[in-house]
Amino acid sequence: MSCAAPLAVAEPARESRKVVTILFCDLVGSTALGESTDPEALRTRMRRYFDDLRTIIERHGGVVEKFVGDAVMAVFGIPVSHEDDALRAMRAAAEMLEAVSAHGLEARIGVNTGEVVVGGEAETLVTGDAVNIAARLEQAAARGTVLIGAETRLLVRDAVRAEPVEPLVLKGKSEPVEAYRLLDVLTDTDALARHPEARLVGRERERNRLWRDFEDVVEERSCRLVTLLGPAGIGKSRLVADFLERAGEAADVLRGRCLSYGEGITYWPLVEILIAIGADPDSIIGSSPEETRLAFRRLLEGRAADRPQVVVLDDLQWAEPVFVDLVEHVADFSRNAPIFLLCVARMELLELRPGWGGGKPNSTSVMLEPLKGDECDALIDALLEGVLLEEGARIRIAAASEGNPLFVEEMLAMVRDQGGDGEIVVPPTIHALLQARLDTLGSEERVVIERGSVEGQVFHRGSVAELAPEPMRRAVESHLSALVRKELIRPDNSTFPGDDAFRFRHLLIRDAAYESLPKATRAQLHERFADWLAQHDLVERDEILGYHVEQAHRYRSEIDPDDPALPALAARVSEHLAAAGRAALDRGDYNAGRALLRRAAAVLRPGDERRLALAPDLYDALKESGDRVEADAVLAQARE
Repeated sequence: MSCAAPLAVAEPARESRKVVTILFCDLVGSTALGESTDPEALRTRMRRYFDDLRTIIERHGGVVEKFVGDAVMAVFGIPVSHEDDALRAMRAAAEMLEAVSAHGLEARIGVNTGEVVVGGEAETLVTGDAVNIAARLEQAAARGTVLIGAETRLLVRDAVRAEPVEPLVLKGKSEPVEAYRLLDVLTDTDALARHPEARLVGRERERNRLWRDFEDVVEERSCRLVTLLGPAGIGKSRLVADFLERAGEAADVLRGRCLSYGEGITYWPLVEILIAIGADPDSIIGSSPEETRLAFRRLLEGRAADRPQVVVLDDLQWAEPVFVDLVEHVADFSRNAPIFLLCVARMELLELRPGWGGGKPNSTSVMLEPLKGDECDALIDALLEGVLLEEGARIRIAAASEGNPLFVEEMLAMVRDQGGDGEIVVPPTIHALLQARLDTLGSEERVVIERGSVEGQVFHRGSVAELAPEPMRRAVESHLSALVRKELIRPDNSTFPGDDAFRFRHLLIRDAAYESLPKATRAQLHERFADWLAQHDLVERDEILGYHVEQAHRYRSEIDPDDPALPALAARVSEHLAAAGRAALDRGDYNAGRALLRRAAAVLRPGDERRLALAPDLYDALKESGDRVEADAVLAQARE
């Protein structure tokens, strides 16, 4: 059972890249069944079988991609992503096996998570290697079992029991594929377990604020609504756990949680609370919302006459509107009763309920900000528990996480598993959170944030307007304001007079928005941005222009190495990077000059005269920076 707002109704999908979870299910032994069953009876039986599977898939938020023969393919994450899509697929797979068995049949299932391209207007087709692997996992599964891919298992690691199988040699794959056999899906468990027992780092101001509000409730015998706001992973649950450690001795703690989807879920957090205190839900949940609100308020007031009541409501952003009305009713009308309503929510709550808590003298909101640098270091030390971590990896984790405790924890876990050298890779758990957050945006807001991501972590209103579709340009400013309110971007200092600048609240949000763009779109937008930027005066103009044209060239060549536009783009890239490289040499920055001139030469085809013309400058840069072996190689190649 679960609680949530209804699944979002999606607008027609644009072509995009995204990470989804794919499920393949196929009957085993259906050929023999066909031989022994009357055709009409078989058709009726199969229709019922397919109807049941479709119902299960859609109940968990998946989309049936297609039925082929006795097999079904489903996708979780289109048209709208959810952070728990992989877990939804696991739950669906377990239910599907039970449903198939109830029909007296057997099936095998394969589930895999990975990046795909989602089709454009009115299409749900997904393409990519992740689809092929899911199909191969299904084919390799034994009857009555589910095989899952490595990334799927990472995303559901705390909510399932699974055992590794021998790496699979799959058709079309050069290397064996890691796989796991699903043993059990745990009930009422998050895909990623929360760790309220972990050390609380920082948050002294917020701790004191919660405790002062609670003391006021007890002393004044009043009701107070406190909302703890912040993005996923920022540490809300840990702060609540710390508060309850103190308040639990002085009050009764009642707790309910809203989940992201389910059936019959309007009052599920209330049901959780009532069952925990031994009350019959039917005695409180009436025939109308008004009756339910009144009955629950009277129950709390009656209990508060003997002992203060702390009511914790987790993930309120997923609550049904009727349940949110119930919370506000208790806050508005409770009198002479020490009731502390502690609502925990992401910023999306304010999008769904812009006036939440507004105008209530007994309401406060506490927003959690990222940890500061020293606090982030202390958290890393606490999580390491004495284990040594290479200093470079520590610095990269602190920088990439930007103070989000969950991001620190997940990145640290990945470094432990895969080693601490090189670039910090964004764990799939974090990517799922960010992708789901972006999918809550309206279509035009999504276009705006994607266009901003092309310029970088800091971007300008003028460039977004230039890159946006013509019909949207007048509305760009209002969409940027909406993204500021949604805590995805914030105003920043502008590089260009008369323009406005914005900064992504987190670099990983920028990366997620950018990575959702198809490569063809990225190429087009980088080239158009370079055209816009060429009209402005700025420091290191050639290097920045060269970078964006270089990106356009890169993506075009990855899609089609024979694209006729590539030679002209290459020439433009080389011209800008060569100019930037020579400028670096003039100011004595030989390392920068070497790197820029290398790139200027690399983009040109062997034998191109412009490449030969770069040789003297590249030779000087290499020699002055101490790379004599490569310098001599460049000189020798130029003489051939």
